[in-house]
Amino acid sequence: MSARDGAADARGASAAPLVLASSSPQRRAILERLGIVFEVREVDVDELEQGEPRQVALENARRKARAAQRAGADEVVLACDTIVCLDGVLHGKPADEAAALRTLRALGGATHEVLSGLVLLMGGGERSAVARTAVTFRELDDALLDWYLATAEWRGRSGAYAIQKAGAALVRSLEGECENVVGLPVATLLDLYPELLQRPSRA
Repeated sequence: MSARDGAADARGASAAPLVLASSSPQRRAILERLGIVFEVREVDVDELEQGEPRQVALENARRKARAAQRAGADEVVLACDTIVCLDGVLHGKPADEAAALRTLRALGGATHEVLSGLVLLMGGGERSAVARTAVTFRELDDALLDWYLATAEWRGRSGAYAIQKAGAALVRSLEGECENVVGLPVATLLDLYPELLQRPSRA
């Protein structure tokens, strides 16, 4: 491909409408902070819950992107799937408070991985990447666990916590992108899709 063809591809990727295949308010908020114009297209797919963690995150993101894609449409579809993993065990969204407590007890005092699979579909092709952040929790005693469970932030959260909210009180340190833990790894996304910042911005 020539430099001229590459420039044309970049212009096309930055001009086509951007579709976020997600119902996550955190992902929407991150793109909005960047001033990006995009459309939200919610999807409902069967997600993998077991397997090699990186492959699970990437495959789930790919399923979301393909479900949101409209045949023949000139658009860029972005999908992300974020999972929490400790010693190879995936900790998904807890079904109830008892499950949330089990998850938090497992994560307490340990370092877990937050992995996000990113998939972009555009121009008949795909770009993909996986972001990793290592998060170390404080020791979680009963008082802290009771306090956090009472916030109900664990509902609908992989790993049963929300670092951007009261869940920050559970964290001692992290290594990697904080936005990855929130739900959309911006640095990894920009590496994958540098045209993002060339897109039309909100007034």
